[in-house]
Amino acid sequence: MKKIIMITGAGKGIGRAIALDFAKAAGHGNNVEAHLVLASRTQSDLESIASECKSYGASTDIFPMDISDSASISRLVAETLRLHGTIDCLVNNAGVGRFKPLSELTEEDLDYTMATNVKGTFLLTQKVFAVMEANRSGHIFFITSIAAETAFPSSAIYSMSKFAQKGLVEAVRLYAKGCNVRVTNVMPGAVYTPMWGEVPETMKAVMMMAEDISGPIVNAYLLPERTSVEELVFRPVSGDINE
Repeated sequence: MKKIIMITGAGKGIGRAIALDFAKAAGHGNNVEAHLVLASRTQSDLESIASECKSYGASTDIFPMDISDSASISRLVAETLRLHGTIDCLVNNAGVGRFKPLSELTEEDLDYTMATNVKGTFLLTQKVFAVMEANRSGHIFFITSIAAETAFPSSAIYSMSKFAQKGLVEAVRLYAKGCNVRVTNVMPGAVYTPMWGEVPETMKAVMMMAEDISGPIVNAYLLPERTSVEELVFRPVSGDINE
């Protein structure tokens, strides 16, 4: 049976790696025929990842959109339901960050970060969970961060947004247990993605790569529906990068 898997922030970084690993899993005897609904801000990024996923046998829809825009969220969910009738898996991966000393963070930094990481994640989850609750089946992944539990000097707003996401995870899980929906909180440490911008080679050498995170996420989804991986925590072997 075809599974409709929605991934936000799918154009780059961890989201792109997750999309590829779902596409690869569909072609390796896992009894999962994946149709990927890929959302991201940049059309060219989506076209690139969709083409690569299709090379592994996964069909795709692409939605260029900003997850902080509520109207775009409504269109994403409505069009997916019109085309496919359901949503089996949601990967809440889209996220942004502004990293500065506390005294230098601005109101615009606050609004920008919270609109995507908190408002966008909440509104999309709310709409998709209603579908899964009615179906009494589904799986929602939240790509939060170790910053959801540990603050860092340059991450006051980012950590605040991720602490909020973790609160949403726990609240959704209260509802999910009553309707057979699985909820997984994914907390990566330092992963080399475009969010970091330019980093020294010495720092890059000790960071994780996006594919280190994506494989276990797909494996968690492929477990029998009676089993829920509630939390995945990833850190570089050398520990947290204190930035």
